Amino acid sequence: MSTSPVASTMHRQVFLLATAQALFQTASVLVMTIGGLAGAVLAPSPDWATAPIATMFLGTAVATAPASMWMARVGRQAGFLLGAALGIAGGLIGAAGVFTGSLLLLCLGTFLVGSYQAFAQFYRFAASEVANDAFRSRAISLVLAGGVVAALAGPALARFGGGLLQPTYTASFLILALVSLVALGVLAKVRVPNTVATSADKASARGLGQIVRQPAYLVALFGAVTGYGVMTLAMTATPLAMAHHHYDLADTAAVIQLHVLGMFLPSFVTGSLIARFGVLRIMFIGVLLLAGHVLLSLTGTAIHSFMGALVLLGIGWNFLYIGGTNLLTRTYTSAEKGKAQATNDLTVFLVGLAASLSAGMLQNTLGWQNLNMILLPWLAVAALAILALGWRQRVQGVQPAQ
Repeated sequence: MSTSPVASTMHRQVFLLATAQALFQTASVLVMTIGGLAGAVLAPSPDWATAPIATMFLGTAVATAPASMWMARVGRQAGFLLGAALGIAGGLIGAAGVFTGSLLLLCLGTFLVGSYQAFAQFYRFAASEVANDAFRSRAISLVLAGGVVAALAGPALARFGGGLLQPTYTASFLILALVSLVALGVLAKVRVPNTVATSADKASARGLGQIVRQPAYLVALFGAVTGYGVMTLAMTATPLAMAHHHYDLADTAAVIQLHVLGMFLPSFVTGSLIARFGVLRIMFIGVLLLAGHVLLSLTGTAIHSFMGALVLLGIGWNFLYIGGTNLLTRTYTSAEKGKAQATNDLTVFLVGLAASLSAGMLQNTLGWQNLNMILLPWLAVAALAILALGWRQRVQGVQPAQ
């Protein structure tokens, strides 16, 4: 059966976005793998070890709203290219920070990597814009599936670059700059329709308050916040917890690899699962999987406990984040997308910033198991919110989002 030219173009653009996602996520996972370890070498106190990771999330939080609003005016490609350029600069400055022993310079580098991440987070929305209605859920999940490459490449490159140059980790950040350069080349081929709103669309656009107050928007936002916040806190603390229990970098990289595989490997089927069972069911299962991570972390600090817990953490994030994105895209019009998407992602990364910044302190004061225990009330609220929206839709006779 032949494929129409329109469908072929759509699939090619999704493939390019997935490739760009793989490269961007490789850079992000690289920072998550060795950012806290490099920070521990340079920081004056163990409580500040995760500062480079926190400043990456700060960069994302600061740049998200401007990135979304700017791309709404000039188009996706210009923003995506600028983001990759910031990644190149971030890798070079981060390497300079490690080389000179400057935590401040290292944090500036990871801040720019976070700004790269702010632009790259819109790859998934770009996928929804190049896809038709039938392919939209799968397009979003397939772009995020690019992270499977990052699961293998990010920790491996971090480990490979760790001792390649002295001081340790200098080469890791140089590799990050090179990966961002490759992403720049891929993004030069991306073509996303520039859906600039007409005057009539702008006149009928709702205010941000009206958009955000929609129950579906709130649940989509809280689901994404929960998935990202819980994942970030536990993932950021993992290398420190494993170092505390005398695991080496190779063991830590293996655990992070399995975790990131858990984050992105399900993306090949998550869109299909949403289409078949509905987005709220998949989001609810995501919450249950995150609760499973907490319970498995309580079984001990053996390597298999870390591995199992981090795999569940990744799959839970996948279901909540893709489900939340899918639900969110149905709550705004083309004229409203800039502010709706920016508000969502800004909130998500502010929570990610708080989680990453507090991870070192919580790990040092509470320990690995207690740190995970305090996540259970948060997960309970998220589960209730999803159930409440499902009940509301049934009462109102609303067709569940697929």
